[in-house]
Amino acid sequence: MLALRITNARVITMDPARPEARELGVWHGRIVGLDEEVAGLPARRTVDLDGAVVLPGFIDPHVHLTWAGLKAAAPSVAPCRRADDVLRAVARAVEGSPEGTWLDFGGYDQRTLDRPLTAADLDTVSAGRKVYLGHLSGHACLVNSAVLGDLAATEGVRADGFLAEGAMGAALRTRPPHSLAELTDAIERAALTCRAEGVTACAEAGVGGRLFGRTPVEAAAYQLAHETGRLPLRVRLMVAADALHPVTAAPEDTTSHALDLGLRTGFGGGRLSLGALKVFTDGGMMARTAALTAPYEDGSGSTGELQDTPEALTAAIVAGHLAGWQVAVHAIGDRAVDVALDAFAEAQRRAPRPDARHRVEHAGLVRPDQLPRLADLGVTAVVQPSFLRHYGDDYATVLGAGRADWLYRGRAFLAHGIPLVGSSDRPVADGAPLRAIQFMVERASLSGRIIGPAEAVTVEEALRAYTTEAARACHWEAETGSLAPGKRADLVVLGDDPRRVEPSKIGGIEVLRTFLDGDDRL
Repeated sequence: MLALRITNARVITMDPARPEARELGVWHGRIVGLDEEVAGLPARRTVDLDGAVVLPGFIDPHVHLTWAGLKAAAPSVAPCRRADDVLRAVARAVEGSPEGTWLDFGGYDQRTLDRPLTAADLDTVSAGRKVYLGHLSGHACLVNSAVLGDLAATEGVRADGFLAEGAMGAALRTRPPHSLAELTDAIERAALTCRAEGVTACAEAGVGGRLFGRTPVEAAAYQLAHETGRLPLRVRLMVAADALHPVTAAPEDTTSHALDLGLRTGFGGGRLSLGALKVFTDGGMMARTAALTAPYEDGSGSTGELQDTPEALTAAIVAGHLAGWQVAVHAIGDRAVDVALDAFAEAQRRAPRPDARHRVEHAGLVRPDQLPRLADLGVTAVVQPSFLRHYGDDYATVLGAGRADWLYRGRAFLAHGIPLVGSSDRPVADGAPLRAIQFMVERASLSGRIIGPAEAVTVEEALRAYTTEAARACHWEAETGSLAPGKRADLVVLGDDPRRVEPSKIGGIEVLRTFLDGDDRL
């Protein structure tokens, strides 16, 4: 007997062997057949979808669930457009807080204010509390003097309180740690939002690292969420490279750095497993710390910054490769992409692994000459279409007409045979896959500016970026990403077919249900 039969549906399988179906059967959480393969079989539960569209559940291979959940619970200054309004928001939070409290705020973005704020400004309203305003990009923050006082000997700390990259991480490490209960609540909160938007699987993009400094035991919160039935998604945990330690191993094993138990990509299964090793090479475009080969066109003369020397970054990437990890390299600027490509080339020279499926996370600015190298090395590009929607006007302006068309490419990747994968980087940008699919097709910012129109892809290609290609990027293709017998019954039910509506309406299609292992109950 089937556990579930879905009938009267328009099933888009994303499986070229059988692209469409009307009926689908599930047993023990897996698809057992389509149409005639399950016709007439009894089922404990039958769901008549009245012609609704069924797709494989969307996969978001680059999210920050913990950060997203914590940010959702913290006060935000994002709606403010005047510096004085930000200060009033801080003052209100201070009024109801005990003395000595650390106060977190999200959504700070100096670009949208009438003037940038400073630590001295925050001091006027913080009454001795430690105040931390997280930058929208996740790569910077603004803190008051009470926080700066703990960072006297830290490199990169500025007296005005605006801290980027390593200095931001140092500030976060002075924060009292979140409890496992707080982190588990945050994970569940963000995961439920994902599930409501049709996401059934995702990759948490970096646990255990020093840059974001939440806690070295973040993975324990995921385990607790899983054990207590509060993880409504399939999750792969990327491990930050600085969570690995030098180890002594047999020479033939080529492992020089590892987690203390020697675990690597693929450990675990079902709802929770280890994914790629995460290496940061540069910062973010909004914070002007993405590493470029030519300066930002903002008059500063800056070319951004690398997180370490090219030699040290290469060593980390090569060590991960030699230890058997899939490596996911955060590289937004084209100079950072050069570092990633050089490191991947060295890694493959030393120990060829054709199916390593190494990834460049973001690939925000990729020059034409870098495209053949990405293809030759078999690297996957994991992009964030929503960045163009929400921040494209700023990015295109600060890079200038000569480089704007290279931002968050689509068509050029596909034309060179580079796997194209969509993701959100939630909570940095909107996480809804349907809206991102729309943006991949339209390439339009919120102002209506078309950025890199030649990089637009078809709806079918964008759907693959969030299903089959996303599954492959996470080494999940045997389990999910398409709807075929033997695969997990992870699927999303939509009110309309994204391939049949006007592109401008894709983002507004209603998500009716989301099934994980054949279950749509939460």
